[in-house]
Amino acid sequence: MIDETTSSSSTSSTTSSASQTPAWSESRVAESASASATLDPNPSTAREVVIARRRRLQEQILTIGSPILLILLWELLSRVGLLDRRFFPAPSSIVGTFGTLLSSGELLSDVRDTLTRVFVGLLLGGVPGLIIGAIMGLSPLARAFFKPVVAALFPIPKIAVLPLIFLIFGLGEEAKYVSVAIGIVFLMLINTMAGVIAIDQIYFDVGKNFGANRWQFFRTIAVPGAMPGILIGLQLSLTIALLVCVATEFVGAKSGLGYLIWNSWQTFSVSTMYVGLVVCALLGVVFQFVVEVLERVLIPWKHRS
Repeated sequence: MIDETTSSSSTSSTTSSASQTPAWSESRVAESASASATLDPNPSTAREVVIARRRRLQEQILTIGSPILLILLWELLSRVGLLDRRFFPAPSSIVGTFGTLLSSGELLSDVRDTLTRVFVGLLLGGVPGLIIGAIMGLSPLARAFFKPVVAALFPIPKIAVLPLIFLIFGLGEEAKYVSVAIGIVFLMLINTMAGVIAIDQIYFDVGKNFGANRWQFFRTIAVPGAMPGILIGLQLSLTIALLVCVATEFVGAKSGLGYLIWNSWQTFSVSTMYVGLVVCALLGVVFQFVVEVLERVLIPWKHRS
C-alpha cells in the first residue's frame, strides 16, 4: 500500500513537473527573444535611426552654414562693387569697427545699459502680466472685467504713447523702464491666460477635492500648468522689450544700442551702425537660447520622447 502511494505520489510529481516545464521554458524563451531583439535590432529600425541622425546633422549644417554663406556672398559682392560700400560696407570692415568699439569699452557700456533697461522693464511688465493673466484664466468674472480693457489697449502701438510717457516721466531712465513694461505686459498676460485656460479641468477638480485655497490653486496648478504658455510669452517679451528699448534710446538716451545706431546714422558712420544692428541680432539669438534652456529645466517632459 505504501509502495503504491509512493509510486502514485512520484508519478503525480513527475507529471506536475512535466506540466510546469513548458511554461517555464516558454517564459525563458520569451526573455531570450526579448534580449536578442534588444541586442540585435531590426535592420529597418536601425536604418531609420541612421537616416534620422543624418537628417539632424544636415539640419545643423544648414543652420550654421546659411549665415556664413550669406556673409561670404555679402563680402564678395561688396568687394567686386556690386553693392554700394557706402550703404553696405564689407563684413570685414564691420568686424574691424566691432573690434575698435569693443577695445575702447564703448560697445560693452552700451550693451550693458540696454540690457539693464530691458530686464528692469521686463520685471515691471512681466510680473504683473503673469499675475493678472493667471487670475483671468482662473476666474471668468476677472476675465469678463479685464477683457475689454486688454482688447482696447493692446492694439495701440507702444511707440505712439512714447511722447506721453516722456511727458509724465521725463527723459530719464524711468521713462525707458515704463516704455518697455508697457510693451510686454499684454504679451505675458495673454499667453499666461491662454495657458491657464488650456489646463485640463481634472487638475482643478483634484485641487477642490483636497481643499486647495485660491493661492494654492494659483501656485500649484495655474502657474505650473501654464508654464509652456508663460515661456512663449517670455520669449516674445524679451524680443519686444529689446525692440522697444532700442526705439526709446533713439530719442531719449545718451547711451545704449539705440543711441549707438542713431548717433552713427547722424555722423554717417555706417560700419558703426551695422555693429549696433548685428549686436541686437545676437542678443535676440541669446534670448532664444536662454528661454530654451529654461524650458528644458522647468518643463523637461516636453522634450522627452
